Amino acid sequence: MRYKVAPPARSRSFLETAREALPLVPDSEDDCCRSIQTATDVSDRETARKYLVFLQALGLVGESDRGYYRTRTDPDRADLAAAFEESVFGVDVLLAALGLEPVDTDDAFDALREEIPRWERERHTDWEAIWRGRVVNLLEWAVLFGLAEKTDDGYRRPTGNNEE
Repeated sequence: MRYKVAPPARSRSFLETAREALPLVPDSEDDCCRSIQTATDVSDRETARKYLVFLQALGLVGESDRGYYRTRTDPDRADLAAAFEESVFGVDVLLAALGLEPVDTDDAFDALREEIPRWERERHTDWEAIWRGRVVNLLEWAVLFGLAEKTDDGYRRPTGNNEE
């Protein structure tokens, strides 16, 4: 399953704080969102829900029929990068579009455009603006996880050791 959620990129410490706010025993989405809001600077429930689902995509949170829960894994940067690339929609396409020369966000969006499902396009009147924002967020997460580098001219494949 590929998740289509792409909240604004934050630090790995933010991800850890949001994850630690969640219980080990499954709890409702509402309670988990409230926990994320309480533990972080996320002010609205909808944004907290996006981070909850993103944490799930990264394998930091699980879901059962009783709700969401914090997993007991302790992934490193490489594990998070692998989960991000494997589980989040469009990441593989965006990374494939990156070369040694920087790619701007418009070109990155163009690489992903044809992959965006029709129902996603029909969901919003300005779907391109929404997906352009998602592309930027995904590229910023790719930088955080070491899958891309940001330059003045856009994003490119990593050229050296860019460990945190």
